[in-house]
Amino acid sequence: MEPKKTGLYDIHVSLGGKMVEFAGFLMPTQYTSMIEEHKKVRQSVGVFDVSHMGEVEVRGPKALEFVNYITINNAAKLELDQAQYTAMCYPDGGIVDDLICYRMKDHYLLVINASNTQKDYDWIQKQQQNFDGVETKNISDSITQLAVQGKNAEAALQKLTKVDLSEIKFYWFREGELGGVPMIISRTGYTGEPGFELYFDKKYSTEIWNKVFEAGREFDIAPIGLGARDTLRLEKKYCLYGNDIDQTTNPLEAGLGWITKLAKGDFVGRDALLKVKEEGLKRKLMGFVVEGKMIPRHGYPIEIDGKQIGVVTSGCYSPILNQNIGLGYVATEYAEIGQELTINGRGRLLPATIVKMPFVE
Repeated sequence: MEPKKTGLYDIHVSLGGKMVEFAGFLMPTQYTSMIEEHKKVRQSVGVFDVSHMGEVEVRGPKALEFVNYITINNAAKLELDQAQYTAMCYPDGGIVDDLICYRMKDHYLLVINASNTQKDYDWIQKQQQNFDGVETKNISDSITQLAVQGKNAEAALQKLTKVDLSEIKFYWFREGELGGVPMIISRTGYTGEPGFELYFDKKYSTEIWNKVFEAGREFDIAPIGLGARDTLRLEKKYCLYGNDIDQTTNPLEAGLGWITKLAKGDFVGRDALLKVKEEGLKRKLMGFVVEGKMIPRHGYPIEIDGKQIGVVTSGCYSPILNQNIGLGYVATEYAEIGQELTINGRGRLLPATIVKMPFVE
């Protein structure tokens, strides 16, 4: 199957973006260098094309009941124009996906990971068979999503809208016009920096991209690839599906107990997660820093005195710390701040130490 292209593909190519296939799309991993782009977001403002992400609408008189049944957070707590970080689990407690749930005026919008869009939608439809009064629709292919991230994001975007962006709190949103185009303006993000995610009709892709870059010119705004998106999220210990969380991990061991509302009532995976909580965690997702120049890679064993006590899930060079960092599942008895470890990088032993998260405040 031919990879898909977002509405901004031609622009990425014209800007010299290094295009690779990711989650079924041709996406830019970088334009200049990942380190340069990473620092741009931390120090000023950058723009990511994240149109490969999935969007599913949930409508009908039982929409809330359904969303609460398939997600682990409590969607009933959402106010109008509020968003919520959550996840969906299988009956055994394994994670289907992590996502953001938006409470719109007359429906709910679920924003899911690009690599999981069809799998998630199939799973959602399967759960829907048990519910009357619920309609779901995958609108992913009609939406362009831009993430404008960094301390100057608000100043740049405010030039383009009458919506008072300073009034939008973290994980809240507004529906309004920006650059003359109706859209969702959401104060969310995957970088740990102040910023917004913009959702709008794909036909306006080039128009909005150009207006955002014109508005951000005084801040030296720059396009940012998926490479820097990964290093930025890792510095903040934001989980990546397929690396840090997946069907074989549960949200409690992944450090997502804060979004797991076991007291809200029945939801898919609740019984299994209650059992996990009662029996105690066997492992925990921890962050560590590594000595030396070798990056800890996904799948590398984590050892103590030659005994494997865990496995690396993510690793990268942190441009802000100037040090290699990683995440990994560690047996609970060793999951303590200050614990010294060894990462076995294909026979090369890398000294590492568990540290407090996030890596970068």
